[in-house]
Formats: sequence, C-alpha cells, structure tokens
Amino acid sequence: QNSVAANMLKTKIKTKKLEKAAIGATEIGQIAPSFNAPTPEGKALALNDIKGKLTLIDFWASWCRPCRMENPNVVKVYKKYHSKGLEIISVSLDGSRNQKDPKAAWIKAIKDDNLTWSHVSNLSYFNDPVAKAYNIRSIPATFLLDENGKIIAKNLRGPALEQKVAEYLN
Repeated sequence: QNSVAANMLKTKIKTKKLEKAAIGATEIGQIAPSFNAPTPEGKALALNDIKGKLTLIDFWASWCRPCRMENPNVVKVYKKYHSKGLEIISVSLDGSRNQKDPKAAWIKAIKDDNLTWSHVSNLSYFNDPVAKAYNIRSIPATFLLDENGKIIAKNLRGPALEQKVAEYLN
C-alpha cells in the first residue's frame, strides 16, 4: 500500500475525483464555483464582486492566438450589452514557462485588445486554481452566468455569444 506504484495510483485516483467534481460543478444549471484572484494591480477580486444581469467568465491568455482572435468579438458584445447588464471577468492563464514576464504580457494584451472589464490571474498557467475549479483544459473557454450565478451556457464564441447574450438582455 505504500509502494511507489500504489502512491502514484492513489494520486491519479485523487486527481480524477477532483476533475469529476469540477466537471459536475460547472454543468449548465449549476451555480458557478466562487473564486477570487489578483487583479493586474494586485488586489483580490472575487466572482461575487461582479454584479450583472448576465456575467461572462472568460478564460484566456496573452499567448493564446485563438483567444486574441476572439477578443474583438467579446469587446463588441461588451460595448453593445454592458449598459443592459452584461459584466465580464476575464481569467488569464498567463504564466507558462515560455513567458519571460507573464504579468507584463498579460497587462499589455489587456491594453492592446481594449479589454475594459475586470481581470484576474494567478499567473500560473493551467495550474491556476480557478482554471482547476472550472476544469479548464483548453482556452478560450467561457461560462455565461445569470444574475443568480447559475451557469446558463458554456464555450460560446463569435455570433453564438452575442445571440445568447441578446436572448437574455433584449
């Protein structure tokens, strides 16, 4: 029971149980897992601090080409629906070993892409506790929450994102 092989198996089982729990916790209809993480200024910001009729949690990173290509669409949707109650909190998975200065890259991408909403990151790549709580395996990834924090849609991009937001806010 204490052999190297047994300990490796125990670790693998524990990891799979955590993954299964995260998958269940982020199904449509579930209340989104709460979290808090540092903003670019270093202050803690919690999901519960974001109050909107609709909240988009957007997992992305400055190094992620598909994320950066989707950002103009998210900006367009935000500009169109923010006044009607859309809020966004972006969770960056910057912090890969290949980044010399992940914080600087993250802040530059926010500015370059005109992302004027709330941002958080632990700068720990896919080891980020928020990413783990949401079982994020690839990005971009999104979760759309109603005003009670219930997940109503996942992984919407392009026109599908705007269509779902319009459904709730128009």
